[in-house]
Amino acid sequence: MITLTRLNGKSFTLNALYIETVEAFPDTTILLTNGRRYVVKETVDEVDSLTLSFFQKANLLSLPHEGGSIS
Repeated sequence: MITLTRLNGKSFTLNALYIETVEAFPDTTILLTNGRRYVVKETVDEVDSLTLSFFQKANLLSLPHEGGSIS
């Protein structure tokens, strides 16, 4: 989950697993896989950074180990 800010200043938490696209129109608009759109104050780069951090913390970006022991 990532915490973002709506244009009215209110914070909300979004499940980053459902992000399909992030674009600037000029406001940052996030499209989810279910078709919902969110417009946020954060820049595209900030959303990308928050999403990457989420995936790293959830260990979703690691490559599987092939055979043998982990050293």
